[in-house]
Amino acid sequence: MIFISLCKKKMEVKLKKRYNPFADFLKEKYGGRLQKLVIDAGFSCPNRDGTLAFGGCTYCDNNAFHPNYSTPDKSIAQQIDEGIEFHKIRYPRATRYLAYFQPYSNTHAPIERLKEIYGQALAHPAVCGIVIGTRPDCVDERKLDYLAQLQKEHIVILEYGIESCYDQTLTHINRHHTWAQAVEAVKMTHERGIMTGAHFIFGLPGESREMMLNMAGMINTLPVDSVKFHQLQIIKGTRMEREFAQYPERFVTWDLQEYIDFFIDFLERLRMDLRIERFAGEVPPRFVNSTPWGKVRNVELLRMLEKRLEERDTWQGRLK
Repeated sequence: MIFISLCKKKMEVKLKKRYNPFADFLKEKYGGRLQKLVIDAGFSCPNRDGTLAFGGCTYCDNNAFHPNYSTPDKSIAQQIDEGIEFHKIRYPRATRYLAYFQPYSNTHAPIERLKEIYGQALAHPAVCGIVIGTRPDCVDERKLDYLAQLQKEHIVILEYGIESCYDQTLTHINRHHTWAQAVEAVKMTHERGIMTGAHFIFGLPGESREMMLNMAGMINTLPVDSVKFHQLQIIKGTRMEREFAQYPERFVTWDLQEYIDFFIDFLERLRMDLRIERFAGEVPPRFVNSTPWGKVRNVELLRMLEKRLEERDTWQGRLK
């Protein structure tokens, strides 16, 4: 384990690893592991329900990334109870839980409904906080003020799906929000002291390797606490699957080692205080036509990343 420090504007940022893991921060801040429990509260998205458009994002099938216990026909309490039982096998030492409102856009509703749903989760005795996945165009000052009040007594993390820094990409994949909207939403959230995360996808159509690397500089300008990155995975039945079959030249693809090296190139450009929540994703094999990386779990991907960082003798922020 290495120890790296960087002094900038009289602020010292220290890394005990070659990158800055969000999980380590949560353990240190809250005294132990906080396990997320995915909750499907029946939300939709503005690019799905006609508010802005129909069809949703071209790559999206929410069934591909949330567990079987999480379905909107069950109450919030039932999903939490079943989620705790589900995770006891894999994470037996977890005793505190975060209700993770993940599928779709979980602030895309009137504030009265949000208060009811979040309140149900926070009333569960095993839940110490909530994580809310949403879009930059699905928040406003009233909703953020409410979350800021909640944060006085509970852990609250707002996770924005931004996906790309380029408006042409966001239009192409049917997101119907802009980079400027993302910047404004993150700024308003940060001003209220709410813990803020951002999610991005590498490999979206039309983006070159250089464009993706250049996103590091744009992300560095965001006042976010954590970032989550996924490689694009082509999900069966999506419009992205049809585009990939018809226009494969629009896509940058990697084998596993190529992706790890690409991500390290990106990580070198990312500021050191940004905490990394994920750098790759895993979709159940039944949702994809192929699994070019094999069935590699996230914990093994992290080991491979750490090993390669050591081999290259580099670290997060080295080129920043």
